[in-house]
Amino acid sequence: MAFKKFTASEKILKPDPRYNSKLVSKFINCLMWQGKKTVSQKIFYDAMDIATKKIKDVPPLELFETAVNKVKPFVEVRSRRVGGANYQVPMQVNKRRQQSLAFRWIIGACRESGGRPMADRLADELTAAFKGEGKAMQTRENTHRMAEANKAFAHFAW
Repeated sequence: MAFKKFTASEKILKPDPRYNSKLVSKFINCLMWQGKKTVSQKIFYDAMDIATKKIKDVPPLELFETAVNKVKPFVEVRSRRVGGANYQVPMQVNKRRQQSLAFRWIIGACRESGGRPMADRLADELTAAFKGEGKAMQTRENTHRMAEANKAFAHFAW
């Protein structure tokens, strides 16, 4: 009996009410804590309102998609054991993992910095990612730098 690696949430997932986007819906689900979807929806929509005030003449959905796409990593290092030694081997990241890492890094960066409402922190992180800066972008750069530094072990990727 073969087990599926992923759940069927992508097939079942309904687009969000405001932007009619499955990507936004997925992000709201990742943002959610203890099953409180309405709270995470409010946080996200407030953040998008704040972000569009900061960056004018860009539609909110386009701003969000661009921010997420800029944070997505293309390569990452994976540990591989070869002949008793562990090597950090750079490998391509598949689309699904790129998206989940981008979401995780954006949300993680927001949760790290405290002291303000989550909507404000999320708006700041999304605008920063849109401009190509911020903590989530820094994490992506570090991941790419690690992969670049370990390029010598690329031949272990099989």
